[in-house]
Amino acid sequence: MSYRPMSVALPALHIVPIARAEILVEQRPWPFAIARRAAIDRYFVERQQGEPALWNGRVVLLSRYTIEDGVLRGAAFETDFASFLAWRDWDFPDPTVSNVFAAAALRSADGAFLLGEMAPHTANAGRIYFPCGTPDPGDIVAGTLDLAGSLRRELAEETGLAIGTLAAEPGWHLVRDRGFLAVLKLLTAPENAAALRERILRHLASEARPEFSDIHVVRGGADLDARMPRFVVAFLEQAWRQ
Repeated sequence: MSYRPMSVALPALHIVPIARAEILVEQRPWPFAIARRAAIDRYFVERQQGEPALWNGRVVLLSRYTIEDGVLRGAAFETDFASFLAWRDWDFPDPTVSNVFAAAALRSADGAFLLGEMAPHTANAGRIYFPCGTPDPGDIVAGTLDLAGSLRRELAEETGLAIGTLAAEPGWHLVRDRGFLAVLKLLTAPENAAALRERILRHLASEARPEFSDIHVVRGGADLDARMPRFVVAFLEQAWRQ
């Protein structure tokens, strides 16, 4: 199974702990999407020819942010998925924008991490992720971006797990890698890795079009895979050092 590389020759990653995120959502145009509209639309049509399940919904991206006193503060805006996809695949031509998203760093009771392999019909087919997803307008609550709510929704949709059944570590781990700003929550399940994997696989089998095609158990460096994005690898390596 092939996958689409996110970028090449990236600079060093940055990982910092944060207590919470406070992100306002503004109504504003995206100059990149306006200036490159024709090229973006052509690119999306090309992607749809090979991946007909792609659809041009709405997503939320970060336009600016600061990290002070353990709080991620910033402003975000809505745009269309086609513009986001082009910006991502074209190596982040607008460096003022970030793809901020919450991810569930899912760990079993016996210390293994569990990650999902993206299904062939998704935009990230073949890549191996923690449960996560780019926020959409449904994650906007009272004018702010609810990353905790987005995490809860993505975890349930992709694995069938309710966050209330897991032990959550206080705070978050923010991993910055150029255009990606991953905000990870460490969650520990009561089952061992084999039982947890089987539980998630049963959920995937019950879905008509699950987002994950398989679940990978990762216990150490030997289990790392080139299909894992850098933010995942960086988080895992740091977790194993602690």
